[in-house]
Amino acid sequence: MNNSSIRRQLSRRRMLFVCAAAACALPAAMLDMTGPAVSQSGGEVDLILVLAVDCSYSVDAREFRLQMDGIGHAFRSPEVHRAIQSGPLGRIAVTVFQWSDAENQTLSTPWTVIDSETTANAFAERMFKLERQLSEGGTAIGAALAFGAAALEAAPFTSNRRVIDVSSDGRNNRGDIVDLARDEVVARGITINGLAILNEWPTLDKYFENSVVGGPYHFVIKANDYEAYREAIYRKLVKEITGPGLS
Repeated sequence: MNNSSIRRQLSRRRMLFVCAAAACALPAAMLDMTGPAVSQSGGEVDLILVLAVDCSYSVDAREFRLQMDGIGHAFRSPEVHRAIQSGPLGRIAVTVFQWSDAENQTLSTPWTVIDSETTANAFAERMFKLERQLSEGGTAIGAALAFGAAALEAAPFTSNRRVIDVSSDGRNNRGDIVDLARDEVVARGITINGLAILNEWPTLDKYFENSVVGGPYHFVIKANDYEAYREAIYRKLVKEITGPGLS
């Protein structure tokens, strides 16, 4: 790729950030959402977390359900409850969005503050009921990262830690180069962590490590298939919520 091509890619990427930020800042009535834009008032939290759920062609209805139920079971677990309560403030802010190709990302939940077993369990129940909201499409990880970053920047919270948690079973095959998107997101002070589902690509975790994740204390966790997703997202959330330097 020559320099002019790279500049065009960067220009399109900057435009995508602008468009995604505008979408994330719109009132809930103008978005494809299942609730209000923010379920609790803002303020300071220990972690602002975006969960990005793969809805591309390779993800069938059963595999989508395993992802959402896995997130639900994780937020219902005592270990995740303890991780949240172990923070200096004992509260985190979370939202979920679904993504596929470069034109398809949608916020699936309002920003939600989780600060107790009760609020964690309520969020878990929401995950168990959450339906697929996107048509199947290609795998545009770069566009998903841009959308996740815009959602973080539109969030009405402050925190020293802002994280995009992206799960996928494939490599970027739509939109701009994922490495460029990753670098722009990291430059904004955001950490990207990955959950690589290896049923399609046995070495997808290496691809994530080289091209997708980045930022302070980033990491990749792998699941051999969708049946293993529940355990993987549980371990990933405990590690993300607890924070660097702790176990």
